[in-house]
Amino acid sequence: MLETVSEWLWWESLWLPTGVSWSDLEDHDGRVYAKPSHVYAALPCALGLLLLRYLFERYLATPLANVWSIRDKIRLTAEPNPTLENYFCSQSVAPSQADVRSLCKKTSWPERRVQVWFRRRRNQERPGLCKRFCEASWRCVFYLFAFVWGVISLYDKPWLYNLREVWADFPKQSMLPSQYWYYILEMSFYLSLLLSLTFDVKRKDFNEQVIHHIATLTLLGFSWTSNYIRIGTLVMAVHDSADIFLEGAKVFNYAKWQQTANAMFVVFIILFILTRLVIFPFWLIHCTWVYPVERFPPFFGYYFFNAMLLILQILHLYWAVLISRMLYKFVFSKLEGDDRSHEDEDDSDSPKEKNQRLSHRNGSGARGRANGH
Repeated sequence: MLETVSEWLWWESLWLPTGVSWSDLEDHDGRVYAKPSHVYAALPCALGLLLLRYLFERYLATPLANVWSIRDKIRLTAEPNPTLENYFCSQSVAPSQADVRSLCKKTSWPERRVQVWFRRRRNQERPGLCKRFCEASWRCVFYLFAFVWGVISLYDKPWLYNLREVWADFPKQSMLPSQYWYYILEMSFYLSLLLSLTFDVKRKDFNEQVIHHIATLTLLGFSWTSNYIRIGTLVMAVHDSADIFLEGAKVFNYAKWQQTANAMFVVFIILFILTRLVIFPFWLIHCTWVYPVERFPPFFGYYFFNAMLLILQILHLYWAVLISRMLYKFVFSKLEGDDRSHEDEDDSDSPKEKNQRLSHRNGSGARGRANGH
């Protein structure tokens, strides 16, 4: 049974063009080819990146946050209430109006007090400013390092300047050490992001981020196995270039360096449009869609690889909508942080309620003193 599954999984027609077999990609005469077993190194490297991230955030990012006086906002704690806590944990963090009325009856609290309790409880679950600063700092440093590595790996390669060279002698293209480490670095990073999803800052595009990470890992793993390495390195470099400035803008925004953050945000928008909405679809997807069929008939890997690229492009369009909202706030109002983030809600009592509580406490105290207590 397992042998049958293995034979079907590694069926050459799925991964390679017609007339090419796995035996053609065996190492010989000093030429080394990519093999599926090479990507196994991504898992231990991902765990190593998680450790490195922990050390970076604790011993570099956190002290830097202290130097820049980045402090978590003081939040009001939701008062203990087992009924509301049970509903919050087991049913919903944001009750409907009908549920609020039902909870008012169970707790004998007014509607406003129940709503304020849920706002405060939701705020308690949101990450603080220091955590967001540390996460953005780590990603900014990684994207910068990965992009520099990509430039070093690509600057002297002919396929960077002539995309038709991507398919020269495909798939019998030997693997370069710089390509191997570039792939392992990127795969390890996105795998580490998947492993840390439950601990990282959750944003409005959480589901899209999960899809993006899985699609990216699938794309990297498939492109490595099918020897789509040349186009794979170009795709990675294009994506990393803009992300440096997005994370950098968030870092400086948290530090209240507003002019620097605004400048980096503008650069990010320009690079995002250029790389994700122009270069990626009209150069790279065109390269993978048009040029290969000039050399060999389409096969499953051809369609699968292009389908993964289209999924990424759909995500790019979704994020372009979010970025346009951020741009609108930047131009016509004041942009505060990342539009994808869930900001703290106003959980303060109204002046009227504060006075009522104060009067209630004062009245209780007067009655107590009158009773001699």
